[in-house]
Amino acid sequence: MFKFEKLEVWQDAIAYADAIYDITARFPSHEQYGLISQLTRAAVSISANIAEGSGRTSAADFSRFVEIAYGSLMETISHLSIAHRRKFLGDEAFQDRYQEAERLARMLSGLRNTLRS
Repeated sequence: MFKFEKLEVWQDAIAYADAIYDITARFPSHEQYGLISQLTRAAVSISANIAEGSGRTSAADFSRFVEIAYGSLMETISHLSIAHRRKFLGDEAFQDRYQEAERLARMLSGLRNTLRS
């Protein structure tokens, strides 16, 4: 097992990406190359950057990848907001993903702070 796989934040990022794939499967097909692609790519990027950063030789490098993961998480919030406004996503599903994102944001911030100290 790789060390990043033991991180709760990585495990939660994988679960978040799964949830994003589940909701985008219900989006209109005309969004396949638009919002669906952008949203899933950003969601997948979160866990990927945590994994890639964990393989770096310094805590500073790892911290930078955690920052990129955080940015990708923020990108998903923007995409989810658009999907919600366009009625591709209901209120409950939007709130569920938003709350998951808030939790992930806190975890990523905590990891970044730990790496910096």
